Amino acid sequence: MIFKDEGKSNRGAAAEKYAQRYLTAQHLKIITTNYLTPRGELDIIARDADTLVFVEVRLRSHHQFGSAADSINHRKQQRIIYAAKHYLQTNNLWDKVNCRFDALCLSPYSGNPNADNHHQYQVEWIRNAFSAS
Repeated sequence: MIFKDEGKSNRGAAAEKYAQRYLTAQHLKIITTNYLTPRGELDIIARDADTLVFVEVRLRSHHQFGSAADSINHRKQQRIIYAAKHYLQTNNLWDKVNCRFDALCLSPYSGNPNADNHHQYQVEWIRNAFSAS
């Protein structure tokens, strides 16, 4: 599935807005974005039916450094898990919801990483990209 992006000067922020629209179109309900903790950040927290989904958005302009999914290494996963635990504890949800960690990997569909206006993304949505255990 391909969606058009309105284009913004900050590519990361534009990618996250795009990801929100994409997930909403897939029937997920966005709960919050850019949830900050002392040791990490959650890009998107959404609800998929009865499951709370912590979504890491990754944008890769070039594949020479690996795919967007490859950039979510063990250290990054641990920071996301910490932030998710923080969110669950802060909102008293620790033992009340099912959770999963997804990755939404975006790459320029046009093949032109320098296109700032109206470029499209190719989306790879990895459900259950990793686990907290």
